[in-house]
Amino acid sequence: MKQIDRETVQRIIDTADIVEVVSDFVSLKRRGANYIGLCPFHNERTPSFSVSKSKGICKCFSCGKGGSPVNFIMEIEQVGYQEALRYLAKKYNIEIKEHEMSEAEKAEASQRESMLAANQFAMSHFESNLTDTPDGREIGLTYFRQRGINDAMIKRFHLGYAIEKSNKLYEAATKKGFKAETLVATGLCLKSERGTIYDRFKGRVIYPVFGVSGKVVAFGGRTLKSDKTVAKYVNSPESSIYRKSYELYGLYQAKQAIASKNKCILVEGYMDVISMHQSGVENVVASSGTSLTEGQIRLIHRFTENVTVIYDSDAAGVKASLRGIDLLLAEGLDVKVLSLPDGDDPDSYAQNHSATELEEYLSTHETDFIKFKTSVLLRDAGEDPMKRSRVISDILKSIAVIPNEVTRTIYIAECSRMLGVPEDVLMLQLAKFITERIENESNRQRQKAARESIADLEQSESATDTDAHTGATVDTIVPEYISATDTRLDKFEREIIRYVLKYGMVGFCSVEDGHTLSLLEYVKAELDAEDVSFSIPLYKKVFDTALTLTARNWNNDYSSFIASLDRAKAKMIEEGLDEIRSKAASVADVKALETALISRADEYYESSKADFTDEYIEKLLLSSPDDEMRRLTTDLVSEKYTLSKVHTKYTKIETERDRLIELVPRAIYALLDAILKVSIDDIEKQLNVTTDPAIITDLLQQYMEKQNIHRQFAKVLGERTITGKITRRF
Repeated sequence: MKQIDRETVQRIIDTADIVEVVSDFVSLKRRGANYIGLCPFHNERTPSFSVSKSKGICKCFSCGKGGSPVNFIMEIEQVGYQEALRYLAKKYNIEIKEHEMSEAEKAEASQRESMLAANQFAMSHFESNLTDTPDGREIGLTYFRQRGINDAMIKRFHLGYAIEKSNKLYEAATKKGFKAETLVATGLCLKSERGTIYDRFKGRVIYPVFGVSGKVVAFGGRTLKSDKTVAKYVNSPESSIYRKSYELYGLYQAKQAIASKNKCILVEGYMDVISMHQSGVENVVASSGTSLTEGQIRLIHRFTENVTVIYDSDAAGVKASLRGIDLLLAEGLDVKVLSLPDGDDPDSYAQNHSATELEEYLSTHETDFIKFKTSVLLRDAGEDPMKRSRVISDILKSIAVIPNEVTRTIYIAECSRMLGVPEDVLMLQLAKFITERIENESNRQRQKAARESIADLEQSESATDTDAHTGATVDTIVPEYISATDTRLDKFEREIIRYVLKYGMVGFCSVEDGHTLSLLEYVKAELDAEDVSFSIPLYKKVFDTALTLTARNWNNDYSSFIASLDRAKAKMIEEGLDEIRSKAASVADVKALETALISRADEYYESSKADFTDEYIEKLLLSSPDDEMRRLTTDLVSEKYTLSKVHTKYTKIETERDRLIELVPRAIYALLDAILKVSIDDIEKQLNVTTDPAIITDLLQQYMEKQNIHRQFAKVLGERTITGKITRRF
């Protein structure tokens, strides 16, 4: 097994554009210097997912997830570091160079990647069966032809056929080196009680199911037999790579059309999607015969806020649409409903009409959900007062889940007009349903919290029992006041690490020999002088990694960057001068414009150099293979708010970077003072449990000395500016 080499990794990281990568999964809108959209990692109605093109990172300021392009792909696709790099390499057509993995690296290869590879192989196997075998052509291909599906759609959706043989796929896959347990884990194969392994899909046409990024996560197989004892459809089971409530058939093929048209059309089955795509309507996805779920709705919401549900004309299709509509409304989506003519489903209608006719029918017949639901329910209620009352309650319950108050008010007005019921009466009942829904949700949250508390208590009691058996006590005193598990220093160490990540290579101060220390070097020197290191293991790992990487790579990377920046500046001036000389009206104009051009070029040069320096360490760690370091870096370098150009164009705003000479020493003082306080607390604990007069005298002496130093710290920290070095240790 091979691993991507360092040069290729760096090229992928340098090439990947965070906005382009995220836009494949989230509909983004420009907001100032950044972009914003709905978070793909949790359910939200107000966008809080921010993407910074300049920093190359994304971050949700609600759930906290995000990171570099690599980290985003790892999170969104739930893949490993190497797989995320391969995804980005494929996206940007970067040739991957690899080296042989060590035994340790091979051991780390995830089962998920093996399962995805097995599915990819199976898809190719089924496709080959369809076109290259007699059974495939005579049975599978004939079926698709009879359904009106052309070669382009067969290729676009990678349709296939499974030979009517119990272990055809299993034999082919194992010959290629796939393990039996991997094939069973994906659901491609089954294992009998006797231990025999056989194919799940036999004698069926195959519909591969793709994740949003294009990975094959599952399959659906349809039998072509008329035998009623044989299940019409067989689908892949849920696994670590496939959760059916979080997948939509056709979304991978439809996502660009959904985003560009700002609308998603929702149908039921595989053939509905394929036929509509073939007719030219490509913003179509299917729930694949299952009831619509919140996970599927959140997938849609990544790309658009507008959904049109097409339902079959049969009663079961109508009721299924009604159930799904409430979930769509609760997500804050704008929902329309489309009824097809009697006897038609999306597949048959698309097959019998041109693209123009289909588009026209869609645009002229889609109906607001209130009109649709009211007409459907009133049709069944007739003139029965009690049934009509239940219809009104049902409709109001749908309106109650809508998060936007203005939208609810508009729907109430429409409902009042259609039902002939005063708005104030409907509003009162609506308020009651909203209150009930909030109370029910609160109860569920309380029950969840109670269950979690019980679990925590049981875990705590278990830990206490363990301590009792090992002889440990809660009041055990650890002489060293810096402990690997001591979180009392967390916020102080975290602040220093934040400065290191954001400004580590910024020139900070000069020393006696004229050498300029970077901020990173200054922090190391100060901590070494006080014989202090980070107590939180993750912070220490990040700090040590920053030191190692910068010592190894900074000089070469900076020199290369400056060389390319020199070339860019020279080109900027050269092109600018050519334009000035071709357009300027006089010599005076030429000189004035040349002076302005040189000034802009110098400003660009210094700004680019500062950006490279500022972001050097954070960019190294944002793409680290280490999950913890990537997450911490994302958290610490993300900024929720950026000053508008309106505020910075005419007035110089003092930034954090401008105040580093004050802020960083203050942060180090604060950490040292916090360490001192921890030490004082520990002495107080020892005084409470010690009876030996000699030990008490010694502890009191230490206590007085440390309190005196603490008072000195308090005085210094109370001042606005800190410029001196700490000269006294404790």
